[in-house]
Amino acid sequence: MIELQDGPLYKFSEWPNDQVPRLAAGVYTVWREDELLYAGMSGRAMKQEQLVATPGQARAAVGLWTRLKAHASGRRSGDQFSVYVCDRFVVPVLAPHQQAEIGHGRLSLDQLTRDYIHEHLGYRFLICRDGAEASEIERAVRAGSLKAGLPYLNPLKAKAAARID
Repeated sequence: MIELQDGPLYKFSEWPNDQVPRLAAGVYTVWREDELLYAGMSGRAMKQEQLVATPGQARAAVGLWTRLKAHASGRRSGDQFSVYVCDRFVVPVLAPHQQAEIGHGRLSLDQLTRDYIHEHLGYRFLICRDGAEASEIERAVRAGSLKAGLPYLNPLKAKAAARID
């Protein structure tokens, strides 16, 4: 789990990342410099046997790759991370003229969110044996198991954290 705190930090601006497997369950953390902002996972329903790539058989990207790709896009539809980034970091600093441009359809909140993600955020990841392991690690990180403490955008509440074994 140390990789999620001290492993290589990849910039969203450099997506796609060939270090992220196209077929994997995993956990990731998102950082703004040294600040832990978010912890997430992908592949919740994936079993270990589903994660074996068959040589010569083309497969679509599944799991961690698709989740990080969605975050890198900045599109808020269907991506809670991008919604959090927009709400907490983009919207509060919008100038009145930008608000008017958004209202007239000449400026996109998705593009502003993508720009923020690319300019300020990076991620670390950990490949897991299956979705159950990824889910367990994500819960622990959201409950504060890393030395960085609780993630700013999606911490587990104290009551929920107390239920983790």
